[in-house]
Amino acid sequence: MGAKRALIVDDSKSARVFLARVLENYDIDVDSAESAEAAIEYLISNRPDVIFMDHLMPGMDGFQAVQAIKNDPRTATIPIMMYTSQEGELYLGQARALGAVGVLPKQIKPTDVSKVLYQLHLVADRRDPEQSTFTPLNLRAEGAPETAAGVGSRALTETTLREHFADLRRALVAGIDTQTDRISSEVRALLLESLPPATPTNPPTQAMRSWAWLPAAALLLIGLTGAVAWWRSAQLLEAVRTELSAQRAPQAAPLVAAAATDTADSAGSSAAAAAPAPRTARAAGPESRPIIVPVPYGADALGGARLEVIRRLLDRLSQQKATGVVDVRAFAGRFCLVGNAVDGFAVPPDEMPFAKCDAVGNPADEALSAAQRTPLALANLIASVRSATHGALQVQVSTGDADSLRAPYPTVAGDLTAGDWNRSGSANNRVEIRVP
Repeated sequence: MGAKRALIVDDSKSARVFLARVLENYDIDVDSAESAEAAIEYLISNRPDVIFMDHLMPGMDGFQAVQAIKNDPRTATIPIMMYTSQEGELYLGQARALGAVGVLPKQIKPTDVSKVLYQLHLVADRRDPEQSTFTPLNLRAEGAPETAAGVGSRALTETTLREHFADLRRALVAGIDTQTDRISSEVRALLLESLPPATPTNPPTQAMRSWAWLPAAALLLIGLTGAVAWWRSAQLLEAVRTELSAQRAPQAAPLVAAAATDTADSAGSSAAAAAPAPRTARAAGPESRPIIVPVPYGADALGGARLEVIRRLLDRLSQQKATGVVDVRAFAGRFCLVGNAVDGFAVPPDEMPFAKCDAVGNPADEALSAAQRTPLALANLIASVRSATHGALQVQVSTGDADSLRAPYPTVAGDLTAGDWNRSGSANNRVEIRVP
């Protein structure tokens, strides 16, 4: 067993098992807690070397748990790494402000975990400090057949190179942004230096009067630019309105005819016409146009941003006194992936050939049981809406048909890349909400 110990706090069993397998490869003992409250109770008598904390959990969420742990002097020194599908610079800043050391995405790679463990000093460095050169080991004699170990080493080298190329591409983009900011700052400084120094105590000189037209010219240029932009925006807006009206016209014709028929039928019954009827959310049919919410690979289909969309929609329907069934369907896209079932799968760089995919599918979705597909937060939300509307508004959660595609997958050919395939997979990995 390992000399170090980690605590994984996550309400998803599959996420806990997946990260635990990765950590055990580094000889790290792993304990798990399915809620923040259980983790705080665990810390009363245990001191792990690191805590991996999920964000969205029933009861106390990840940020509240981090704040509680850091406010306790007995546990304040334990490093906490957020292990969540939340992302972005804003979220990272909030996590660090509360005391977390960083954010580890749910869609992890072994190299991501390796970097985190090295930063936290939980595993030794890859090389001995005294090592100054690389010595090749087990060199294959010239002409000798390639062994299975050689094939495995070559596959590992290719995977490592792909990961390094992806890191280099991100570093190059960041470097270009930095250089752009630097050049902009230098140009701005040169323009400021070209202006004559201000001398408010002396009367305006001829040189200063020669530069006095610059502010007026700048203001005039800004005004003209704004006027052109406003005129262009107005033209584009009018064109969009015209195109939208043309697209809606064929769809509105059946609705207008149906409304006219309903009006004629209701003319014979004045009592029924006088009574206002609440808006009804009937079971969604094939003719209804669903609300489509994309799901990133590896993210909880009915959690995170998708859960917030469903929450807002149900709140609006409850306020409108709607009745009937809201149909929520989760569709799993198929992705070109690299990795294995032990270390996990990841989306490769777009330029990688499709033929080098280790798997094509959606292991993150396939690993979920029927009960796990409806997270506890969504189940509680459905129950609260049913109780608040006295059963008038229901929510039906199901798995969509795999053959129902928003974007067809490309034909497999020699020049097909992982990016071409995964663009279709991302379009098909979605949640559809039908409310007629």
